[in-house]
Amino acid sequence: MINIRGASEINKFSKACQIVKETLEMLVEWIKPGITTLELDKIAETFILSKGAKPGFKGLYSYPATLCVSIDNEVVHGLPSNRKLLNGEILSVDVGSYKDGFYGDHAKSFSVGNVDKKRQKLMDVTQQCLLDGIKQAVPGNHIGDISHAVQTKAESHGYGVVRELVGHGIGTNCMKNLKFLILDCPEEDLV
Repeated sequence: MINIRGASEINKFSKACQIVKETLEMLVEWIKPGITTLELDKIAETFILSKGAKPGFKGLYSYPATLCVSIDNEVVHGLPSNRKLLNGEILSVDVGSYKDGFYGDHAKSFSVGNVDKKRQKLMDVTQQCLLDGIKQAVPGNHIGDISHAVQTKAESHGYGVVRELVGHGIGTNCMKNLKFLILDCPEEDLV
């Protein structure tokens, strides 16, 4: 079911999403070789709390962290740990916030130091997929138009999507059946 939201509710979603955006922007300065994903998690949690919000994932379905982190070819929702980031890795960070009864959620991938050409291509194509999907998010289109644009772009460059993990909405209840879009890139393609 899709709920039609009024201006007041949309404004609350926007505020929760803005906190997520700011969290990801703030993390850019911290994502460097040598930092652990657990350290990033603590930095993100402190930042979200400073904005008068709560981490959107922490405690949800007993999830113990603020961030979901995945390195290189790991599929979404990895747990932060004491593993140190290495130069040349790609770190995907998924973060949510909960403010005034509304969730915000966003994921972004980051280069850790300097990435090689194959990893940079993956990141560039992923960005193009996002932009193609956004172009389809217009009145009169369907959600399938967005996902079709993303999948078409990914496949045109030799990548794919993990069909079981292809997106979700946001709302006022805990996010059920969380599913996310990622590009499927075998590890050997990154070496």
